[in-house]
Amino acid sequence: MALTTEKKGGILAQYRRGPADTGSPEIQVALLSERISGLGAHFTSHQRDHSSRRGLVKLVNQRRKLLDYLKATKPQKYQELVERLGLRR
Repeated sequence: MALTTEKKGGILAQYRRGPADTGSPEIQVALLSERISGLGAHFTSHQRDHSSRRGLVKLVNQRRKLLDYLKATKPQKYQELVERLGLRR
């Protein structure tokens, strides 16, 4: 489930650090979270789609690694991002 250009641009505008920022961990985590939520909706109607489920697990692992990196280097940014995205309950 690819993100549309408008949706991706909106996420970039929301989470960027500066005007030219396109690859910071915050942005990457936000984009991955949007893709993960899109795949979650996909699985409600396609329960047996195991190849896409494998892709979902890869995306979740990639997001987890980025969050671990952010937590180790900038704990304050990590906490803000988790709250904004609503990842931890």
